[in-house]
Amino acid sequence: MSKGGRIGKTQQRMTDSFPGLEDKQKMSSTGPTQLTAEMLVIELQKLSESLKEDFNAALSEAMAPILPTLESITNTVATHTATISQIESTLSSHSDDIVSLQQDVATLKNQLASVSDDNSALHATVEDLISRSKRQNLRVVGIPEDMEVRQPREAALDAQLLVVTTDLGNEKASQLSAEGASFDSVAFTEHLLSYMGLKRLTNGEDGQQNGAAFGYLPQDAWQKVAQRAENCFRAAPSFHYMMGSFHAEPPSPKQRIERQRKAPTKEVKRMMPTQLKKMGDSHQEATEKEVERILGYLKKYYQDDPTSPIFYYEFVIDPNSFSRTVENIFHTSFLIRDGLARMYLNSDRLPCIAPVEEGEVEAGGSSIRKQCIVSISPKLWKEIKEAYDIRNELIQPE
Repeated sequence: MSKGGRIGKTQQRMTDSFPGLEDKQKMSSTGPTQLTAEMLVIELQKLSESLKEDFNAALSEAMAPILPTLESITNTVATHTATISQIESTLSSHSDDIVSLQQDVATLKNQLASVSDDNSALHATVEDLISRSKRQNLRVVGIPEDMEVRQPREAALDAQLLVVTTDLGNEKASQLSAEGASFDSVAFTEHLLSYMGLKRLTNGEDGQQNGAAFGYLPQDAWQKVAQRAENCFRAAPSFHYMMGSFHAEPPSPKQRIERQRKAPTKEVKRMMPTQLKKMGDSHQEATEKEVERILGYLKKYYQDDPTSPIFYYEFVIDPNSFSRTVENIFHTSFLIRDGLARMYLNSDRLPCIAPVEEGEVEAGGSSIRKQCIVSISPKLWKEIKEAYDIRNELIQPE
């Protein structure tokens, strides 16, 4: 509704509110009229209510297209407010986590520094223990151990010689290598001390000097090492009685009575064993016959179906006898050696065997061949039978 329309409508309502106003105005032009205060108040109240209704109607009509947008904005503001609150709580949690992590990192740095110091002290202690153990185990050949030292100079020279010899031994030991691995004396000593059960002293206990951590060995430490070293020597253990021997005195030895030999009454004819000059050919002939017989079976199966491969294990395995299986493998090896048969792998990488044609056999074995060792056990024999499902033997026994 336009502004002019609203003004006209308002004027119309004012006219309607004052029904005798126009007549009174006309009468006023002709003569004086009397207007009381009560009539004026009533007319003003009616006009005020009319204006309020017009204003509310105009406001509702103007706000109608804006209300959905305001509701959408209100919902968006509420959503953003909730999201901001959640972000603030998350940031607060992350801030606490970062502070906690910083504290953990500081603690780990302190622990790392402490471990590094302990490690340095441990290396120094191990070096000292290595030097002490090597010096204690060192023995100079040719010099009596109970020789008395008369002058301090002699003791100093002996100590200097001991130090030089120990350093040389340490250098030689560090140069040792076993199967490409060099000998690490520090690592060996550390493992040995751990095996012997070294009791390390922690901070604050007695025996710690200048920041170096020391320890002590139990009473049975060297005995433990000795028991472990006994396994490296094949020596019979000493025998002793726990409660003493049953007989305190050894038995008296018996006197041995020598018997007189009888002189031979007549010359005994000595028999000489028969000397074997030439070995018979029976075993060799039997082997050759068995090899020819197996070759006949191989050619027969190959001629029956040349396109089908003959599996090696199906050919040599006898499902009823492990010993005959070993004999078949042994005799078949002669066929491969003499070039009468060949072995190859099929597309499934399984070994197959086939006879060699007469024109393909080369005299003297001049062709390049590859050899291998075939091993079989009763367990493997059973597994091959089940894998190939062998029920009948291809090489019939005689």
